[in-house]
Amino acid sequence: MSHNALETNQIIAVIGSGAMGAGIAQVAAVAGHPVLLMDIRPAAAANAIAAIVAQLEKLAEKGKMTPEAVRAAASRLVAVDQLADLSKAALVIEAIAENLEAKRGLFKELESIVGTDCIFSTNSSSISITSIAAVLAQPQRLLGMHFFNPAPLMKLVEVISGLATDAGLAETVAATATAWGKTAVHAKSTPGFIVNRVARPYYAEALRVLQEGASDPATIDACFREAGGFRMGPFELMDLIGHDVNLAVTKSVWNSFYHDQRFLPSLIQQELVDAGFLGRKSGRGFFDYQNAASKPAPHTEAVVPLSAPVTLFGDSDAAVALAARISAAGLSVVRKAQTDGRLAEAGDAIIFVTDGRTATHRAFDTRLNNIVLIDLALDYSQATRLAVSFADQCTATTRQQATGFLQAAGLQVSQIADVPGLLLMRTVAMLANEAADAVNQGVCSVAGADAAMKLGVNYPRGPLSWADQIGLPRLLVVLNHLCQTYGEDRYRVSPLIQRQVFAGKKFHD
Repeated sequence: MSHNALETNQIIAVIGSGAMGAGIAQVAAVAGHPVLLMDIRPAAAANAIAAIVAQLEKLAEKGKMTPEAVRAAASRLVAVDQLADLSKAALVIEAIAENLEAKRGLFKELESIVGTDCIFSTNSSSISITSIAAVLAQPQRLLGMHFFNPAPLMKLVEVISGLATDAGLAETVAATATAWGKTAVHAKSTPGFIVNRVARPYYAEALRVLQEGASDPATIDACFREAGGFRMGPFELMDLIGHDVNLAVTKSVWNSFYHDQRFLPSLIQQELVDAGFLGRKSGRGFFDYQNAASKPAPHTEAVVPLSAPVTLFGDSDAAVALAARISAAGLSVVRKAQTDGRLAEAGDAIIFVTDGRTATHRAFDTRLNNIVLIDLALDYSQATRLAVSFADQCTATTRQQATGFLQAAGLQVSQIADVPGLLLMRTVAMLANEAADAVNQGVCSVAGADAAMKLGVNYPRGPLSWADQIGLPRLLVVLNHLCQTYGEDRYRVSPLIQRQVFAGKKFHD
């Protein structure tokens, strides 16, 4: 079969008219295909089409579609309620419940209805493509076509190949998704595919930090948004997704990887689910959504004056940005060459960017008592908040001097307990580590991993691109320190990161 996209006169069948199925049907119809939307529930498909047309009419009112284009797309949508009506389909996209036997039964029945050249695809987010296809007479025709919600808006489609999937069909489906205005990323059928696997540390590390009592959800979320550039912090995002759903995905990946500690579910999240505190949909999760409850404010250090001279060392992104911010505030700063990795001095405070050790551990190793650690930022020139930790050996004066320096640079300061890797650094390191492992295991390419995380979950930067920005040798140090501190296999370093460091390469060379 040609690897070109399916022609627009070829019929697309979508089975399941829920939010995902309806969204996929809308995408295909707007792209010019005749679409059969099938649901066994009476009137469900027809009601879904009416909702799609209403949505398209709203786009027309906003000038994002012409009325003619809306009418044309609407005319291409047809509701059906029997599989027999799909006999002429060139591509079937299944979007029913996440149940292996239900999916297997559906495709097995379809084999006797559609032509032998009809492509089967499932929108499953977690079930093995290989396992679904195993019962088919032609397992090579089935693959994954994983859209993200809402399908009309989200650009990513994971095109997932099972063990038997024909490579040419995967290319055809990827080309078709591209013709529909999506970014198609190829993936191998492994637990979580790309996005649901690589994203696990975003939740897991925040939950671990919370479990250790380092900070509260509102403060952690604020640091992720205001320093990391993420649209939502991990706790508000889990509340939005629903803890039952988020925990189920984590458990699915954990079980599928034979209880690999990297995917270990959180006792805190299990407690929320047990209590029925599922997030927004139940009115309570990490935050209270009932009766117009106000969201708690992040912990922010009270403003203290800059009471000590400031010296910045080296020309790292953090040093350059902080020097510019201090100067813009009309304050003087001394610049010196870097010798031992320190970023700054403010009076007695010796400030480093975290390297994965606690501040207390670093103070012990260096015999420098007044060590202060700041967290990673996506862009130190744009960040508005930073997480900070202090060595237990620090004096109260040192804490004030460091806080005053960062505040003078226009940053809100959130002190957290002295945990290894702080918040963003440990999380981004683990996201990059997981993405590197996915690449190392042939699940996806470097470009595919980065595109998937940017487009599928709106990360501000692909994790491997971010790893390059941090510097892979530095990232390796952070991960090794996390591994040494916790003594857990969870923090083992991907062999691919090690190879890149030893070869002196970046992921995006």
